[in-house]
Amino acid sequence: MNPTGNTILITGGGSGIGRGLAEALHALGNQVVIAGRRRQALDSTTAANPGMKSLNLDIEDPAAIRAFAAQAAADFPSLNVLINNAGIMRPEKLLAQQPDLADAEALVTTNLLGPIRLTAALLPLLQRQPRSTILNVSSGLAFLPLALTPTYCATKAAIHSYTLSLRYQLRATQIEVLELIPPYVATHLMGGADDPRAMPLGKFIAEVMEILKTQPTPAEIVVENAKGLRFAAESGKFDAIFQGLNAARSDIR
Repeated sequence: MNPTGNTILITGGGSGIGRGLAEALHALGNQVVIAGRRRQALDSTTAANPGMKSLNLDIEDPAAIRAFAAQAAADFPSLNVLINNAGIMRPEKLLAQQPDLADAEALVTTNLLGPIRLTAALLPLLQRQPRSTILNVSSGLAFLPLALTPTYCATKAAIHSYTLSLRYQLRATQIEVLELIPPYVATHLMGGADDPRAMPLGKFIAEVMEILKTQPTPAEIVVENAKGLRFAAESGKFDAIFQGLNAARSDIR
């Protein structure tokens, strides 16, 4: 991924990692378009970054995604980078879950079906560009789950698997498929903004941007803080890390 000269769409770009990526890429001179459901967050971000654009997107609604993709293609015909970042994270007590599995279904719809549907809707536009990139944001928890958030971790594992297949199917095209694997980052997701155990958002974004600017982009963008989770199985430490992580987050019984 060339870090400059792009028209970039970032879902969930009004807060957290999405906003951090949007501002860093905007500062490099890219045309950045952020999308999400919360108009106030979008407006706050664009107001702080003159020239950045925003579009409303209900990532849970298949019809809204198709309409959004058509609007994005009309408004930004040079769009060549899609960053699937929007996501939600909720704790689940599996012995006391809702009969309708509302939380689990919302997580699957937003975190997994949303990126799949949006990617499918925008592939024709991306294929028309001389070069383009799809960057899916998964999580270190895709590789070693936090038991407190089982469906979230499962959706991120599925995003990792989907990304591998998407990359293989697009291997003969000009579309590059990448995966960003964050660690626990200090955002408002699950109240992590004030948790000293979380990686500061600014530090995370700076390390990601350094990788993008100085290296031939690896298929997986993994900052140092995420490597313990990402490579837990390969290191032979999966069980120990799993037990340590879940003992530390003993919010669930």
